[in-house]
Amino acid sequence: MTLPDPQHASVAGRLTTHVLDTVHGTPAVRMAVSLYVREVSPEDGCSEGRWLLLRSVLTNEDGRVDGPMLAGEDFKPGCYRLVFDVEGYFRAKGLDLPNPAFLGKVSIDFGLADPQSHYHVPLLVSPWAYSTYRGS
Repeated sequence: MTLPDPQHASVAGRLTTHVLDTVHGTPAVRMAVSLYVREVSPEDGCSEGRWLLLRSVLTNEDGRVDGPMLAGEDFKPGCYRLVFDVEGYFRAKGLDLPNPAFLGKVSIDFGLADPQSHYHVPLLVSPWAYSTYRGS
């Protein structure tokens, strides 16, 4: 897979994300984020099929990913999953978490239906809770 071209992404559909650390009230810097696509058959929809890794990145100083997670020719309707390494992030920040941590990796499954739309999937997270929504 080729990396998305940020200039082309402004014209066509794209997927972006960012993470906010609600414990510290800051962007979540250097959180690992992975994007998967569901390999599906027309009969099964998103309920069956294996997850294929498309991309793994770290968030930047603003808690965002440098450029879209998906854009251009790679941005296609389908079933996707973002996986955020919440436990790894908070352990690296020095938080005293139980073992095992309450939240390890947070997975968000969602569908992309319109290849011309901007889908933004933010995560607001602490070691004990998270929230997400379709942003703009």
